[in-house]
Amino acid sequence: MREGGTRALLFELSRFLQVDSVKLDGQAVEFIHNPAVEGTQLSRRGNDIVAVILPEPARAGQKIELEFVYGGEVLAEAGNGLLYVGARGTWYPNRGMAMADFDLEFDYPQGWTLVATGKSTPAASGSNPNAKGEQTARWVSERPLPVAGFNLGKYKVASAQAGTVMVDTYATTGVERDFPSARIQVIEPDTGDPRAHGPQMIVPNHPSPAQNEVTVGEAAARAIRYYAERFGPYPYSRLALTQMPGGDSQGWPGLVFLSSYAFLNPQEREQLRFGPAHSLMQEIIPAHETAHQWWGDLVTWNSYRDQWFSEGLANYCALMMLQEHNPAGFRQIMEKYRQDLLVKNKDGVSPSEAGPVTLGARLLSSRFPGGYEAISYGRGTWLFHMLRTMLKDAESQDRKGQSSSSQDEPFVLALRKVRQRYEGKSISTRELIDVFAEELPGSLRYEGKGSLDWFMDGWVNGTSLPRLELKGVKFTPKGTSVVVSGSILQKDAPENLVTSVPVYGVISGKQMALLGRVFADGDESSFHLTAPAGVHKIVLDPNGTILTGTVSH
Repeated sequence: MREGGTRALLFELSRFLQVDSVKLDGQAVEFIHNPAVEGTQLSRRGNDIVAVILPEPARAGQKIELEFVYGGEVLAEAGNGLLYVGARGTWYPNRGMAMADFDLEFDYPQGWTLVATGKSTPAASGSNPNAKGEQTARWVSERPLPVAGFNLGKYKVASAQAGTVMVDTYATTGVERDFPSARIQVIEPDTGDPRAHGPQMIVPNHPSPAQNEVTVGEAAARAIRYYAERFGPYPYSRLALTQMPGGDSQGWPGLVFLSSYAFLNPQEREQLRFGPAHSLMQEIIPAHETAHQWWGDLVTWNSYRDQWFSEGLANYCALMMLQEHNPAGFRQIMEKYRQDLLVKNKDGVSPSEAGPVTLGARLLSSRFPGGYEAISYGRGTWLFHMLRTMLKDAESQDRKGQSSSSQDEPFVLALRKVRQRYEGKSISTRELIDVFAEELPGSLRYEGKGSLDWFMDGWVNGTSLPRLELKGVKFTPKGTSVVVSGSILQKDAPENLVTSVPVYGVISGKQMALLGRVFADGDESSFHLTAPAGVHKIVLDPNGTILTGTVSH
């Protein structure tokens, strides 16, 4: 115990599990197992509260060892050798995102494959199978983990290599029973083919994730190599990707729960009528969940107000990979996130109004049913894109055009520091932003200060999507160059919003050059920039690197 004086210890546990007894040093102690308050986040997640009453107040520094006996059903059969492993975070008494060592032992039926967090080791209970004819497996964590879990299914396995890291992908030959059916495509026959008689129907085969597991595993292996080069070594000896029914995926330490949708190939996604952006989002899921091995698992968050950066950062890291080989696809996804924030519901309100990213799970409400996803994922991803591009632009200006590798750009250097400084620890949003501030180039110091308080206050703790406009632009020749002056208007934004705006000059035709970045502070901000003599027009943020309320076309 860090602090003394308390007699009640609170734990979360799935509502599908019932505690029979709790012991302290072998002696039974009192406990209260109450359902979560109806309507709360705990209730929606399906957790109950277990309060353990100590026989006397705890002392600071005291080691308390509790033994829980409990049971219940947390598995649901979904068909085709797939089980839904529910309550993944709370099938054991949980006190939140605290690093701990886990030693897990499982008994499970023959013919099934069990994969868990940690490393497989010989089971303590003896031979395999056990006396009941079941398989026994033991998994022990290689280092302290924030959570532990498992998956179980009738899997086929495929392996890929990422340096010394083995990536194993576990998938079944089919999908869950309630998986949507692909559309039936009707093709009119070619009249030049005498063998054609009437319309032809092409009914695609039902998806088989096992057929695509090699592609999925190789995508995760590429992600491991990419992230390791930039953020430091992969934290564990192996990575297991396991198929799970449903639409959600999760990346846990060394164990990824991948939705059946993540195993679809491009043709199958098209048959299910996925739009281009949605299809790309499904394609990057293995890279997104792999990024959680660094952001969310190795470095975790302090409180619900900080959870956003785990999703936003993991998502943006996956998009950094996509941007390198498919810049058009990257822009497509970013634009989809912008549109999702702006679209209004039947009451005339948009998800962007639900609140800032720091509200975490509180963004979810009946008024904003899609608020959490749109803001934690969408706005969160945009915030990291804004940070990266403004750091990169400012460094380029300060270095007078000297290029640097993607591994050495300020954004990546900051994340490398985050990993080194907070490995195995939790971090707050403020601490994260302060590390980025350490990489601020001189030209990006607002009011000469080496902090990102303005970004934290206006963008992280804000909700606005401003519109940017130019006013009163003038070109004044000065020797072999031109002085460009004017004002930047910031509309649909609070008076104290500060935005770093990239200003480009049009030299000839569509050729553009970055003239510099201007701090738009409030409603109207004037600027003076030096440009090459051929510049005859200026443009604000032509590459769409700022989360504005103007939808690009």
